[in-house]
Amino acid sequence: MTATVTSGPVVLLTGASGVVGQAVLERLTDRTVVCLTHRKPVSGSRVVGLRGDLTRPYLGLDRTVYEDLADRVDAVVHCAAVTGFSVDAGPTNDLNVRGSAAVLAFARRAGATLQHVSTAFVARHDLARDGGGGARPEVYLDSKRLAERAVLDSDVAANVIRPSVVIGDAVTGRISQFQGLHAIAGALLRGALPMLPLQPDARIDFVPQDLVADVIVGLVRAGTTGGEYWVTGGEAAPTAERIVELGLDLGRRFGLEPDAPRFVSPDMVERLIRPVFIASLPKAQQRRLDDMLAMTALFQTAEPFRSSYHLVPGTPRLTTGDLEDAFTASMLHYARVKGLVHPREVAA
Repeated sequence: MTATVTSGPVVLLTGASGVVGQAVLERLTDRTVVCLTHRKPVSGSRVVGLRGDLTRPYLGLDRTVYEDLADRVDAVVHCAAVTGFSVDAGPTNDLNVRGSAAVLAFARRAGATLQHVSTAFVARHDLARDGGGGARPEVYLDSKRLAERAVLDSDVAANVIRPSVVIGDAVTGRISQFQGLHAIAGALLRGALPMLPLQPDARIDFVPQDLVADVIVGLVRAGTTGGEYWVTGGEAAPTAERIVELGLDLGRRFGLEPDAPRFVSPDMVERLIRPVFIASLPKAQQRRLDDMLAMTALFQTAEPFRSSYHLVPGTPRLTTGDLEDAFTASMLHYARVKGLVHPREVAA
């Protein structure tokens, strides 16, 4: 550590290879960033990579390295998490609850500020599902609530950041890993989405990754703590009906000729469609459909989320038009990467 960490402010970043972590790393160019990685290494100017494990003592580091790091770090940004809805409760809680507690303990030892990245969907307490699928968003959300509570009840100078679904860059659509919403919108583009288990007026709340990163970096630089920041579309979030319109228009522009999906109630899916049709599909298709049902369950309301990210200096509030443009950029990027259209068509 002594040979690689330069002078000046030092930030410890977990989850640096993930969607939010990567966007944060690209913006923290004025600080040395120590990236604690588990599988995927990262690199860059003023970036120090350390292989660790949040579920092991001393973050999976040698104790001497841990103590040296704690003496040098000024701020911690905790993005690492299990986000899959099909992961068992054991591994999910290992990283999201116990791993977050270990990061919190490190921040306390270092006397550092902590930016704890959670999710806006902790506000959803009505997601219990009686269907036969294996994807359980409640397991993920319960783990994030427990981690949040530990941060808010601690004596560490911290902020809790709650983004909704994170999509790609607002301009380029670029993202390190496609998310569940990409898969649903991609199926819409291809005409492979015959039904959508949502009400047409349900709000599809998402935010571009650069907005989330700007909020986190703004808080790191300001040194402001003690806040809870909802990084959401809120009142500006488009409806499911509008998202379908945007996807169909985009698909038709590229000659894909997608058909409009039918909006159906989740209850109809569980009572009729799952036992009659889904149960007879191959296991891989069943998993994809179950993941879609778990994702759409998050949006089953017309009520908007709270939104407070604009209170961070330098982060103006996005309009519905801004969010629709960001969604279109993400779908253009998805279409190019997945070979649905030629790159020249995307550029045009």
